[in-house]
Amino acid sequence: MEDQNRGLSGDGRGKKEGVEVMTQEVREKTSSRKSTESAGKIRAIVKRMYQEAQQAKEEKRKVAYCMVMCNYEEILAAMDIVQVYTENYAGLCAVKRQAEPYMEKARAEGYSDLLCGYTQVGIGFDALRRELGGVPPDAPDGGMPEPDMLLGCSMGCDPRWKWYQALGRYKDTPIYNMDVLMPPSDANMDAIEEHSVRYMAEELRGLIAFLEEQTGKKMDYDRLMAIVRQVEETRWWWREAYELRKAIPCPMSTQDHFVLFVPHHMLLTDPMTLDFYKGLYQELKERVDNKIGAIGEEKYRLLWGVGLPPWHSMYILDYFLDYGAVFAAETAYMVPEPFEIPPDVSDPVEVIALRAFERNTSLQRQGQEAGGIPPLAQAHLERIRDYSIDGVVMHITRSCRASTMGQILVRNVIRDHYPGLPVMFMESDIIDLQTYSEAETKNRIDAFMEMVDANKRSAA
Repeated sequence: MEDQNRGLSGDGRGKKEGVEVMTQEVREKTSSRKSTESAGKIRAIVKRMYQEAQQAKEEKRKVAYCMVMCNYEEILAAMDIVQVYTENYAGLCAVKRQAEPYMEKARAEGYSDLLCGYTQVGIGFDALRRELGGVPPDAPDGGMPEPDMLLGCSMGCDPRWKWYQALGRYKDTPIYNMDVLMPPSDANMDAIEEHSVRYMAEELRGLIAFLEEQTGKKMDYDRLMAIVRQVEETRWWWREAYELRKAIPCPMSTQDHFVLFVPHHMLLTDPMTLDFYKGLYQELKERVDNKIGAIGEEKYRLLWGVGLPPWHSMYILDYFLDYGAVFAAETAYMVPEPFEIPPDVSDPVEVIALRAFERNTSLQRQGQEAGGIPPLAQAHLERIRDYSIDGVVMHITRSCRASTMGQILVRNVIRDHYPGLPVMFMESDIIDLQTYSEAETKNRIDAFMEMVDANKRSAA
């Protein structure tokens, strides 16, 4: 945490009886409290997702291991390939506190405990499947079906490129890794746009050729364009719903967001997802119109900044609620900005490539226009301004360098633009429970909230 790790002085806030009772309850339930009915639907959606993937395998339909943010969702849907997101499954294992056996197996296979927690779980799962001759017993939601293909990409971090290659030790499954351009933040975006879009389109066409070979069927480009249009409508509703959180009081908190993003990331092309986000918008709009907040009395508005959440102990976010603090926004699992399909572009592959470039360079452009602010810091400054933020929490994740690096830089930029705004660093991991100390985390939260309160009072 910024400047200190001491506990809250004065009334012993972190030792109240109600907090102790909550701590005992969360031993059995690791999830956090939700404020929306829509969030309550996600668990059933996730169960259905894995059941349908398992059924698809039984029916000999093609199943692919996938990564989020690879820009190939519509292509796979147009080819009738069932998508199984391995990172998501690792998160599910952590939420249910069933990740440890898979991580232990990966480490026994020679992989470091510093490797991405998602990757450890995924490799351990498939290593055990091969050793046992089937899905490991008690695998959450019945486990992941055996894939017919492995589809990685370069977006975000190295394991998303190397993970599926490593699975070659345990399965003889065709693999295709696709490059996704993320230009340097100081690049001249206008100068590189044409080349970058062309390069991305070539990568996508290479993937299509691979999928046609694996499935024995040709791409239906009219169907692909229809799915692209549906996806953009889905994203429009998701963003409209998200931006309702600018309202005071905030109609939903991060606890909801960290489950509500699931349909967008893992079931993006499903028509159900479009209906889901329309329903979420209506629910949040009604809450805003009636001034119904995520909690009874909103005293402070927080930003969940750099760092993925601690899936193994999501209930810790509820500790902030006891202070009247609501996470009104995040920079994790950000909702994409609107994208309008150019009327003069009829090739859906070019549309996907152009969309990828625009979204991957949007923050770079804004940062350049603001005088050279790093893209990740720019995202935080926008959220602080637009969502009336009183404090920022960042999560130092031991096994996820990609979501942890740059935190000090971001903190320093925040200090420059919002002097006195408290920033807290929470330390644990996305998956590995052994890195987590509840007592230490609560002490940091107590001290942080004292700073948030003092800063807000001084600014009043």
